[in-house]
Amino acid sequence: MHLPTVLSVIFAAAGVTAQLNDLAVAAGLKYFGTAGQEGTITSDTTYRDIINNVHEFGQLTPENGMKWDATEGQPGKFTFTSGDIVAGVAKSNGQLLRCHTLVWYSQLPSWVSNGSWNRDTLQSVIESHISNVMGHYKGQCYAWDVVNEAISDDAQGNYRDSIFFKTFQTDYFPIAFNAAKKADPNAKLYYNDYNLEYNGAKTERALELVKLIKAAGAPIDGVGFQAHMTVGGTPSRTAMATLLKRFTALGVEVAYTELDIAHKNTASSSSVQAQQATDYANMVGSCVDVDGCVGVTIWGFIDKYNWIQNGNAAIFDSNFNKKPAYSAISSVLAAAATKAPTTAKNTNAAAAVPTTLRTAIATASACDATATATKATAAPAKSATGTATGAQQARWAQCGGNGYTGPTACQAPYTCKVQNAWYSQCL
Repeated sequence: MHLPTVLSVIFAAAGVTAQLNDLAVAAGLKYFGTAGQEGTITSDTTYRDIINNVHEFGQLTPENGMKWDATEGQPGKFTFTSGDIVAGVAKSNGQLLRCHTLVWYSQLPSWVSNGSWNRDTLQSVIESHISNVMGHYKGQCYAWDVVNEAISDDAQGNYRDSIFFKTFQTDYFPIAFNAAKKADPNAKLYYNDYNLEYNGAKTERALELVKLIKAAGAPIDGVGFQAHMTVGGTPSRTAMATLLKRFTALGVEVAYTELDIAHKNTASSSSVQAQQATDYANMVGSCVDVDGCVGVTIWGFIDKYNWIQNGNAAIFDSNFNKKPAYSAISSVLAAAATKAPTTAKNTNAAAAVPTTLRTAIATASACDATATATKATAAPAKSATGTATGAQQARWAQCGGNGYTGPTACQAPYTCKVQNAWYSQCL
């Protein structure tokens, strides 16, 4: 019996609902989290209930509320109303809070981006902004994205020609990180960027950036891989793990900070969803495979409110149904949990894993040690809690897979065929 199936059966028998953060912590990660959309938390109760579920999401990131335009729209006038929404949810639930972001070329007020600055005046503005914003959230943030997206997308991976780079060149990196350390000595300090996942010129520049900060004697604790990917264009699990290790070799931790995997067009077929599931599994699995990768944050959990409109990039559809990608992630984490010791990266969160889940995982590990592997057949994969019903699925529809709870029979002349451990389809 395949390990994910063993886990599904045992979870069901134990009455365990294996949710993503519980599984991630059991697998050795510090957290599995999501970005929280400030306005939607206050307006949509179903969305808010899922955000509040600490078994699903053990970490939250405010999507926009802590950015410069939201916190200091006018010089020296600070407001934290929006940022406090997600921070308040995390605090009340005991969830980790990743705070985002301090120094970024975008969502920057015009008084900063269009100002006439010299090194002294702009340094004073940067330090004041960091001191005030981090001071307001001092002690609440597990980590801060101190500098965000400082590298351009050109073929050479040059540093982005922002107001900060024009004024300081690369000197603004240590200025920002030193100010952040002073403002909240206990927060992890990150550099965060996208398109680092392809091991190209931008990746090389990011490695250089880490070395520059360290050489200047400034503190940097981590690198965030935003991981905005496309279906079918995601590197393999092995390739991503190898890439992450290039950064951990420099003495920093890594994390996926804004993971989503968008369809290349608006069409969402069963086969595309199956590929999306595989891609999500590879990304999350690569983090599990690297000791210095502490966690995964998805950039919004539901298609309905996703920043990539019509991209179907999230793991819940617009009706709050879990997609195959959700089951793929849970399968990868469950498999890793059977062999994961408590490590330095998950010790603080280990208590969050329910005893029933830990017992189920231990039982699954023992069963797997004696199980004989079998090849997948055309029979539908059983879900953790679902059984066959009178309803029948149409051609191309999902009919089985780990975590799936819907009908497992197909309309004639189609049969339910296993595509992978988490997805079976009427073909």
